[in-house]
Amino acid sequence: MDRLQAMQVFTRVVDTNSFTRAAETLDLPRASVTTIIQNLEAFLGTRLLHRTTRRLSLTPDGAAYYERCVRILADVEETEASFQSGNKKPSGKLRIDMPGSIGRLLVIPALCEFHTKYPDIDLQLGLSDRPVDLLQEGVDCVVRVGALQDSSLVARRIGLFEGVSCAAPTYVERAGIPQTLEDLEHHKAVNYFSSRTGRIMDWSFLVDGKEIEVKMKGLVSVNDADAYVTCGLEGFGLIQPPLFMVLPHLRSGQLVEVLPDLKPLPMPISVVYPHSRHLSSKVRVFVDWIAELFDRCPLLSGRASLDKTCSQRTFEQKESAPDLKTPVMSEWVA
Repeated sequence: MDRLQAMQVFTRVVDTNSFTRAAETLDLPRASVTTIIQNLEAFLGTRLLHRTTRRLSLTPDGAAYYERCVRILADVEETEASFQSGNKKPSGKLRIDMPGSIGRLLVIPALCEFHTKYPDIDLQLGLSDRPVDLLQEGVDCVVRVGALQDSSLVARRIGLFEGVSCAAPTYVERAGIPQTLEDLEHHKAVNYFSSRTGRIMDWSFLVDGKEIEVKMKGLVSVNDADAYVTCGLEGFGLIQPPLFMVLPHLRSGQLVEVLPDLKPLPMPISVVYPHSRHLSSKVRVFVDWIAELFDRCPLLSGRASLDKTCSQRTFEQKESAPDLKTPVMSEWVA
């Protein structure tokens, strides 16, 4: 029995809470994963996992063995990386997930740069707006927007999601322009609800250093960014999307900013990965690369203002403002 492989398989089964998902992420047949765990338990002379038709759980011995396996595998990876770093580039499969809007507008256009620097990394890029469980789904790292709640993960802040309150000229002509937060009581908004919870997302403003949330009345609620912005363009109500999503519409006059002195609360953008991945050279180089990429983008690094971006280029990599299409919106939460 290959004990190192058995440790890798066992920890992956625990992390994903599934024999099937562990097999998929390790590119092994499910039957092989089952056999390896059975042989490992026989070799150790103890049961590591409680198995039922619906769930897996660790036995006390399994929990202790898991913690030791994580440390041993991390030590092995660190040792290998220390010898490989001087003469070998990072390689292997790297699974990443991020909001579709960020992926399409910023990351994908720059992927040739990453591939040129690291040609041996097989990058699997998932573009989704749903919350991703890194451990259960075998994802190496994700880009997340908003407050991070899972303390078991390592997070590095790489940018800032800045919002803008705006409306179509047709709505403004019909309903007027709100001048204060109190005026919003008399206005309608296009509401955005979470696909995960169904909860309507309140509007959020930063006033004197404090977050102020406002519940908006509306005639329509959507959970898709294209629909959200389209409803705003059609005059259904006020919208509060991320600035980088609607910049072309603001430049063209299809949308106009409202409450310019009351900015929406900015939200941090972070790249997040499990503690067990922090020594991986392929994760490390990707995190460093995407952090640098965000730093080169004023709209997502917190250095741009609406007045500036409406008159200058969107991304520093471009010589002129790109013809941006409205991308899919993240749910703005971790």
